[in-house]
Amino acid sequence: MNWERLLSSRRFGMEEYHTENRHDRTEYQRDYDRLIFSSPFRRLQNKTQVFPLPGSVFVHNRLTHSLEVSSVGRSLGENIGRGIRQKYPSSPAHFEETGAIVSAACLAHDLGNPPFGHSGEKAISTFFSEGKGQALQQQVEAEGGRWTDFTCFEGNANAVRLLMHQFKGRRKGGFALTYSTLASIVKYPYSSELSGGKNKFGFFASEEDDYRIIADELGIPCLGEDPVCYTRHPLVYLVEAADDICYQIMDIEDAHKLHLISTEKAKELFLNFFEGERRQRRINNLNFVSDINEQIAYLRASVIGLLVNECSEAFLKHEEAILSGEFKGSLIKNISEKTQRAYRNCSDFAVNNIYLSKDVLDIELAGYRIIGFLLEKLSEAIQNPSHTYSKLLLGRVPEQYEPDSDDLYSKVQSIIDYVSGMTDIYALDLYRKITGMGLPAI
Repeated sequence: MNWERLLSSRRFGMEEYHTENRHDRTEYQRDYDRLIFSSPFRRLQNKTQVFPLPGSVFVHNRLTHSLEVSSVGRSLGENIGRGIRQKYPSSPAHFEETGAIVSAACLAHDLGNPPFGHSGEKAISTFFSEGKGQALQQQVEAEGGRWTDFTCFEGNANAVRLLMHQFKGRRKGGFALTYSTLASIVKYPYSSELSGGKNKFGFFASEEDDYRIIADELGIPCLGEDPVCYTRHPLVYLVEAADDICYQIMDIEDAHKLHLISTEKAKELFLNFFEGERRQRRINNLNFVSDINEQIAYLRASVIGLLVNECSEAFLKHEEAILSGEFKGSLIKNISEKTQRAYRNCSDFAVNNIYLSKDVLDIELAGYRIIGFLLEKLSEAIQNPSHTYSKLLLGRVPEQYEPDSDDLYSKVQSIIDYVSGMTDIYALDLYRKITGMGLPAI
């Protein structure tokens, strides 16, 4: 791969209008702004990140997480832009825009996630692999549909669909983002047929041909045609790193605010990233503020700064391997051993003490029940659209999702589009209304 092709301002769905005219905002900054002002992005404020949506203590939701990942991603992108400009001083590639591209891609990386956190993805997958959705498999496959798109449902692939698909009444190209921003979002650039039963793939069958157009234009090597598999766009590694950094580190801070871990343990986990004079300096700086939350926030910021620098160094060190498609793993697994060990300690602690906490498990249980129920009723409705109850239920589905499509694969996609786009609160409200537990005010 080469940077001149990889950094393209061509817009998906608007190729015939492509121009190199300069605007006050670059095309990549326009991507960022387009995402910030979009309805799917606003809905992230009512989607669970890890912990249940806040009561008296405000913790992260999908919106605040995405904004923070975008901030970290911008820093990573700008570091890389400066580094590769020094390496290729005469290149016409837009290296100064890598920060804008990565920050926009980070904003969009969770747009396709359903309500109730990662349990929402599992709930959709298991409805089709273990639940009543299994009954649809034979007909979907008989019509040529890809069943693994449903049994391995992946929020990242759903984000690609949300950004690229021309929903009914919408413009061609979906969000009409630049090729580079779209490619930077695709964390797993291969078909669900290669997911190995895991929720890791990059695009549904419905968007596969569109992604081929983008990848081929950017010069991303195709590793296999059937099933389709591509090399990652290099900037995907930066989006992934930004997510890795924020996910683990911010969850420690949230757990501290919710009193799931002690102040001493939070400090220990963060200070483990430093040793010698660097560690002592941070301990001394804690004396400048007496507010415990501010102390934890300071240490968290120090850790994020360290991880940004080390991930940037790892990218620049392995840039040639990344461009050749030979780089393996993630940037976070290629940082210094000392920092990597401290990061693993945070990760292991979070898995054992945070993600298995009662509040987190409760929201997962609720997500399974609510999402499974909604998919069950909607799947029955799309199979029997002439039934009176089906008409009432499908009347709730916005027209843009096209539940009246010709084939069953597309019909199933339409109800997944609807359910995955819901906020936690909307999904719970609809569940209550359908079950009769909650009625509109009369």
